[in-house]
Amino acid sequence: MRKLSMFFVPALLALALAAAPVLSSAYAAGSDEPSSPPKSDSSTKKGKKKSSSVSDPKFLATYRTAYAAIYDKHDYSGAIDQLKSLKRDDVADVANLIGYSYRKLGDYQSSKVYYELALKDDPNHVRTWQYYGLWQLEQGNREQAQYHLDKIASLAGTDSSEYRSLAAALDKPTGATLVY
Repeated sequence: MRKLSMFFVPALLALALAAAPVLSSAYAAGSDEPSSPPKSDSSTKKGKKKSSSVSDPKFLATYRTAYAAIYDKHDYSGAIDQLKSLKRDDVADVANLIGYSYRKLGDYQSSKVYYELALKDDPNHVRTWQYYGLWQLEQGNREQAQYHLDKIASLAGTDSSEYRSLAAALDKPTGATLVY
């Protein structure tokens, strides 16, 4: 019996480790902490560096409050107001959350504008590619959503939560209700 458990326990452990990525949430909302600006963003805009406001405690507090309003309270309008009050919609994380909130409110045109602002700031912003891919699906643009999925694969790999989320949505038939 002891010999059997010597093989059974490691096998169970290996199975659990292999399943862990699948069991984690496929609809990750990102982080309540904005990412650092991309390395290519070392230039200044009108004499101010972007990174200076992103690390400001007041900026971070407002960003976190807006993040909680979106993902915990589903208060998209309130979050948009909070995020816009930062006057930093040129930061990918901020623009992405504004775009997400507009999309959840059904304002697809405004959502698109902010997703594109986010990608202008950081063309490698994986969450924006994910959310914009979901936007594409909601608009019936499956080919564009697939393009976004391929972009996520190249940036973060096929095991990333963003990839799995968009892939799961793409697996649903056209017209199916998306849950994310």
